[in-house]
Amino acid sequence: MAGGQGVRFGGGIPKQYRPVGGVPIVLRALRPFTSHPEVTQVVLVLPPSDVAQPPDFLAELRSVRGSVAFSIAPGGGHRGDSVRNGLAQLGESCAVVLVHDGARPFVDRDVIDTVIMYARQGQGAVAAVPVSDTLKEASRHEPSRVLRTRPRARLWRAQTPQGFPRTTLEQAYQRAARLGRRASDDAALVEAMGVPVRLVPDSSRNFKITTAEDLELAELLAAGGRG
Repeated sequence: MAGGQGVRFGGGIPKQYRPVGGVPIVLRALRPFTSHPEVTQVVLVLPPSDVAQPPDFLAELRSVRGSVAFSIAPGGGHRGDSVRNGLAQLGESCAVVLVHDGARPFVDRDVIDTVIMYARQGQGAVAAVPVSDTLKEASRHEPSRVLRTRPRARLWRAQTPQGFPRTTLEQAYQRAARLGRRASDDAALVEAMGVPVRLVPDSSRNFKITTAEDLELAELLAAGGRG
């Protein structure tokens, strides 16, 4: 999923195209999947304006990738629309789907493996990190005022990849469309159907690059041998 314009990041260039250690962020996010022996197809969702003429650096993925098919789909008006566009390009033989953020360049192989394992068992799976900070809820009418403190026990911060049986994810989006619902991640729609979703312990290194500060941290990780 790299169909956004990175408005919050600023600077004119979509954040997913910015280099980290000389390698575009989205390319770093793609490589663990295009090189994974269990992955047979990868669909990259890009801003619609970039689909006809994608960035030149994607040429390495558009060339022969052995048994991995690679294609590009256009993003939609909302995240759910983009996911649906990506799903529509999957081959009929695809039974398990993983959804990953194009702005998370440091995903670990063992996390991908575990997400695939749960999805093959008919469940959903979410890469996640236990919440370690104290959570403060702000007042709706006075955002700078603390309304209450939320207990952090049993709370996790959702990341990606998130994996599901393909039919389950498609049904979740069909249901959401009928009900006019949206969610910030795919697992929330699957949870709403009553399908079990498992937490896969992940590393905080698998963070989503959203701000300039995040980009600086990513550069440090890349320099330290994180790919």
